[in-house]
Amino acid sequence: MQLPLIVGVDGSDSSLAAVDWAVDEAARHGLPLHLVHASRWEIYEGAQPSFSTDRPAEEIMAEHIVASSVERAQLRNSKVKVSGEVLPDDAASALLRAAPEAFALVTGCRGRGGLTGMLLGSVSLVVAARAVCPVAVVRGAERNLRGDFGRVAVGVGDANGGGAIRFALREADVRGCSVTAVRAWRNPAQEPVDHMLIADDAARLREDRACAALDDALRDAVREHPQVDVHRQPVEGPAHRILLTASAEADLIVVGAQRRHGHFGLQLGRVAHTLLHHSTCPVAVVPQPL
Repeated sequence: MQLPLIVGVDGSDSSLAAVDWAVDEAARHGLPLHLVHASRWEIYEGAQPSFSTDRPAEEIMAEHIVASSVERAQLRNSKVKVSGEVLPDDAASALLRAAPEAFALVTGCRGRGGLTGMLLGSVSLVVAARAVCPVAVVRGAERNLRGDFGRVAVGVGDANGGGAIRFALREADVRGCSVTAVRAWRNPAQEPVDHMLIADDAARLREDRACAALDDALRDAVREHPQVDVHRQPVEGPAHRILLTASAEADLIVVGAQRRHGHFGLQLGRVAHTLLHHSTCPVAVVPQPL
């Protein structure tokens, strides 16, 4: 049984962009698509007299949002199996509960209630930080959303694990594009050196170690997807800035996020947090259990 790609919909422009992206993603992987709208109208409309025969406006709106989103998805690709559902819950809780039975969750970067100037909606942030399955937050420039670059980027760190790398290569495989695996390395400015040649040697050593770490991290995934062209890119500098730059010429950027069992706070490091707020392309956050 194939797990569905689950998309949170709320009728916003950001949500519609997420639906379009998710339809294409479901088609590439041969997955069913399930659209979910969370609404707590039955709580907020609780003061309505019991003898009233009128349906609550929020209930009607919720059903309309799901129906119109399903229709949009079917028009975009009639071969993708699409279903929709209204859930009586808040959006983040509904998506997090659906995560164990999802191939991945997809959200837009802002909701209907987003404040002007906010870079990322609270629902998207909470879901990306806590979900037990991969989460794709659809954002970025039109060229990146269309997939014009033919490139998936992935951040490879010390605690990245194999999940994000395998996800990135699988994505590149179904898209027929390349992968750029990026690993940041740092040359401490306070390190004492007696001669410029020594400084150059130290930097070269750190870059060589970054290259070796990339080879080690990529080995298994490359073996599983030998047809994917993988470019190893060790770069000196802060990881969050380097990956933000990489997102400008990528169709998707993938990062890992550690999940601490029993820990209920936001579990996103600086790299993932920066990309979710500022990336030029869609961001996939892949959980990495400790």
